[in-house]
Amino acid sequence: MQNLNVLYEDNHIIVVEKIVNIPSQADKTGDTDMLTIIKQYLKEKYNKPGNVYLGLVHRLDRPVGGVMVFAKTSKAASRLSEEVRAKQFEKKYLVITNGKFENDTGILEDYLLKNQAKNMSKVVKEGTKNSKLAKLDYEVIKYDSNLNLSVVKINLHTGRHHQIRVQLSSRNHSIYGDPKYGGRGHGKQICLWAYSLKIIHPITKKELTFELYPQKIGSWKILEDCM
Repeated sequence: MQNLNVLYEDNHIIVVEKIVNIPSQADKTGDTDMLTIIKQYLKEKYNKPGNVYLGLVHRLDRPVGGVMVFAKTSKAASRLSEEVRAKQFEKKYLVITNGKFENDTGILEDYLLKNQAKNMSKVVKEGTKNSKLAKLDYEVIKYDSNLNLSVVKINLHTGRHHQIRVQLSSRNHSIYGDPKYGGRGHGKQICLWAYSLKIIHPITKKELTFELYPQKIGSWKILEDCM
């Protein structure tokens, strides 16, 4: 069983570090997933017999690490899911991308179409059948001219399939370690990290913000001067 980094826990929710290269929930690979890991943690911590309830209210791509919240009750799951639908979750990411951005801040809006068979998405024209609007804003916090890499903060407005990866790659700013969308660093860990999550507590209604930054190892070393 994987070690679990718990950032916050009460009777209603649990906030954890989603481990890189582990799926948010069970998939066709049959590999251990975050839901299973957290259920086992709760079962052992509270000596619970039988099945443990845990609600999945949002996801991170398998290779991506960072902050995730899970619901410990069905009421909390329902209310958090409604927050997601109402776009009340505030999700922010750190990313290392190829190239220098023309502008240090900006908003990206595109229509994305998912290819289910290839598990990929692409930018398409507005009005394309089954396409969905994707929106994010960004801020460049560092550019390394020697490596030709940018460190960027992303504020996600919508939660589309592979959204950040697709929108950036379509503008020649593919994420380092993401060869699926044309990024450099084949075989390296993808440099996409969910570092901040703001939610409204489903019971107390208090606004909560959780932050966790990636360890400054490997490609993330270029964060050293800007965090």
